[in-house]
Amino acid sequence: MATKILRATARDIRFPTSRTLDGSDAMSADPDYSAAYVVLETDHPSGLEGHGLTFTTGRGTELCVAAAKLLAVQVVGRTIEEIAADMSGFWRGLVGDSQLRWLGPEKGVVHLATAALVNAVWDLYAKVEDKPLWKLLSDMSPDELVACVDFRYIDDVLPPDEALEILRLNVATRPAREVEMLREGFPAYTTSAGWLGYSDEKIRVLAEQAMAAGFTQLKMKVGGDPESDLRRARILREAIGPDRQLMVDANQVWGVDEAINAMRSLAEVKPWWIEEPTSPDDVLGHRRIREAVAPIGVATGEHVHNRVMWKQFLQAGAIDFCQIDSCRLGGVNEVIAVLLLAAKFGVPVCPHAGGVGLCEYVQHIAIFDYIAVGGSLDNRTCEYVDHLHEHFVHPVRVEHGRYMPPTAPGYSAEMKPESLAVYEYPGGKAWTD
Repeated sequence: MATKILRATARDIRFPTSRTLDGSDAMSADPDYSAAYVVLETDHPSGLEGHGLTFTTGRGTELCVAAAKLLAVQVVGRTIEEIAADMSGFWRGLVGDSQLRWLGPEKGVVHLATAALVNAVWDLYAKVEDKPLWKLLSDMSPDELVACVDFRYIDDVLPPDEALEILRLNVATRPAREVEMLREGFPAYTTSAGWLGYSDEKIRVLAEQAMAAGFTQLKMKVGGDPESDLRRARILREAIGPDRQLMVDANQVWGVDEAINAMRSLAEVKPWWIEEPTSPDDVLGHRRIREAVAPIGVATGEHVHNRVMWKQFLQAGAIDFCQIDSCRLGGVNEVIAVLLLAAKFGVPVCPHAGGVGLCEYVQHIAIFDYIAVGGSLDNRTCEYVDHLHEHFVHPVRVEHGRYMPPTAPGYSAEMKPESLAVYEYPGGKAWTD
């Protein structure tokens, strides 16, 4: 029996992380980790719902909520089976709304809201199929996966037949990698020790705790006072030792020349990569930084807003690491497109996470990429931050520094009803108190 989407609701959910400076960086000194949260209600006999969100940092979440409500007309009244039968057509219709398109196209608030809605659709699809999302995607044939992608604007670099060949290369060996993931999990790194607003003593203690928990890679925020950046970097390098990987993240705060100069100083602590060294739209600036700071790698992605920008970053040889974001891109369909582009150019995918719900999302993406697209763990890792997971029905499970594959059907973004009630803005108890 077909499952019809009867209605869609969108809510403004905010967590007051600014009170403890969790998530603080050079660009966002006091973020309140938040989500525009979408629920798709259906006529399924068991009451199945699709849950999706897009990540924000406080003020402005109401704009994403409003945009999600406007986009919802594209899915209400349709069946999940109808949508699944033409995934690329569904996605193109959503991003091609003839009136809302003027507010993008495929970028900004509307594209963030697109991610919430599209991710809710995929969550519902996976629940109907009784599979976690990574498994649903990994079980699809190359033809089915390619049929999910809108190749408009990228087929000059990656035509569908070439995408098919990339996927076909990994089909025979998918089962072995799936067994490996179920047994060992996907490698993770932590940013929890490196927030810019934390004291020197706090980052030292948290770094030691992270290493004791099995992490071998740690990331810190930079882009504040240069002397403070170097002092904190030295503390973390001492805490983790010379053989573990330390990454630094400037969160776009530098200009191109400023980034090059800053990394000359930070090179002392031997960073594995510098993340978001400059504007996320400056493709050629990233390439110039990459050429100047090598062998330190350049990573970016959490603000690269669509597959067209990704095409240019990869074409230009501007980055060493592809940090896709499951909410900045327009949901799972566009994520698949970027995974295929990265595979073509041989750039390892290391998804961005950390914000509320992002770890829950990207574990699926990283595991699927390894099983069915990229097929390698060389230079691959996935970000992890250890807060706000308690608000999810099926929170991430990280053991010995590795994401263990989710087993519950869906995309893991469903929040507990009590958390939604307490943290809904502005009327929830967390805000009225």
